[in-house]
Amino acid sequence: MKTMVQNGVRGALTLLVFALVFTALMAGTYALTKESVAKNERDARAALIAQVLPAGSYDNELLLDALPQTAAAQQQLNNPAGAQIYRAMKNGQTTAVVVETIAPDGYSGKIKLLVGVSRAGQVLGVRVVAHKETPGLGDYIDAAKSNWILGFDGKSLSSPTADLWRVKKDGGAFDAAAGATISPRAVVKAVKNTLNYVAAEHATLFGA
Repeated sequence: MKTMVQNGVRGALTLLVFALVFTALMAGTYALTKESVAKNERDARAALIAQVLPAGSYDNELLLDALPQTAAAQQQLNNPAGAQIYRAMKNGQTTAVVVETIAPDGYSGKIKLLVGVSRAGQVLGVRVVAHKETPGLGDYIDAAKSNWILGFDGKSLSSPTADLWRVKKDGGAFDAAAGATISPRAVVKAVKNTLNYVAAEHATLFGA
């Protein structure tokens, strides 16, 4: 009986030591890599944001000039709390904004977007940040899969006119792949929605 108890205690102590050593190793690894992981994440986000802005159009650190979206903006842009708007500045003047927005009505759910808009109200670029559209069918909205998303460059609320901010199947100006109109229809609607938001909040976003 005594031997069984001793073996049990010995086994428990062995497990405890193993757990402590493993936890210490995990904590040490996290502490050593935390800053570099965070920096890599910041760099990746800054690079993604830069994709919707013309090269040389800003001289500020985009991530440091982010504005948290108000509750009203979050509602209009279908965003959760924490969504932001990045201001691109040149010589102290805001030249463009990059808006985090969501198309809530994709074929397979939400499509997260970044939309760059110039002071003049033109789309500078659009990128899909995340989506769950059908691979090979609806995922051509992703710049990594096709150039479709580049079709928004240079567009504004007046070009095309408001009634043409739809896919061609619905009588609008934007192409959509045959048999896969739900995804582009959702993106077109979200980009137009973003332009409307930026136009309404122009003074707040760009200043005088």
